[in-house]
Amino acid sequence: MAVMTAKITRTGLSQDTATPLAPKPPARGRRRGARMTPDRVVPERTERLRTVRETSAGGLVISDLELPVDELAAALIGRVDRRGRMMWSLPKGHIETGETAEQTAVREVAEETGIEGTVVAPLGKIDYWFVSEGRRIHKTVHHYLLRSTGGELSDADYEVSEVAWVPLHELPRRLTYSDERRLARMARGVIADLAADPQRLAQSEAESSRTEPNAYERAAAARNQRRNEPPPPVRPRRRRRRPRRPANGDG
Repeated sequence: MAVMTAKITRTGLSQDTATPLAPKPPARGRRRGARMTPDRVVPERTERLRTVRETSAGGLVISDLELPVDELAAALIGRVDRRGRMMWSLPKGHIETGETAEQTAVREVAEETGIEGTVVAPLGKIDYWFVSEGRRIHKTVHHYLLRSTGGELSDADYEVSEVAWVPLHELPRRLTYSDERRLARMARGVIADLAADPQRLAQSEAESSRTEPNAYERAAAARNQRRNEPPPPVRPRRRRRRPRRPANGDG
């Protein structure tokens, strides 16, 4: 079973200084919203796992900022897991070479939902650990609030089973993962604050329109590009031989 921990922060886009933690043994029961990896690879206890870092960006794209908060809807994606359950989440994907995190969020939202948008404000980041394909992965996802500017809802992406506009107040019940449910609750306050202050909204949109990746984003894209490299072979540990005693028992 995949091992995963997660946390959510509202810090800006800065270098991640998280210290790798030893994975906790899986609990007997799994609460709703606990993350699982698609392949559910369980490595042998004696296997040394290669630790890798992945960085993604995604967003909560809303239908129209001009409407009252209670009338807004957000585009979600659904994927069917191995047990046949529909897992609803926010669209997201890896930062690619030459992209800012904001550009990645816009691209991934369009690819996975069919909705085009612009970034309005940062929402925070989520990071978690999981095991996949013999690797121990620390993943960080930067989430943004997006305003819909066009497009049509579509599940054309091969990784997506369904897409849907979901009322903002229903997101905490619809989203599968607890960290994204907390993010959705936080977004309601951000939307209300921006809608009440047009000047602040315009300033936030201007600050989110970067086109040049910073050092953190360039390093993240390089790590993501190496993610498919095969892990180095695990060398078996040599057993130290004890010196033999002489036949006469001396020594």
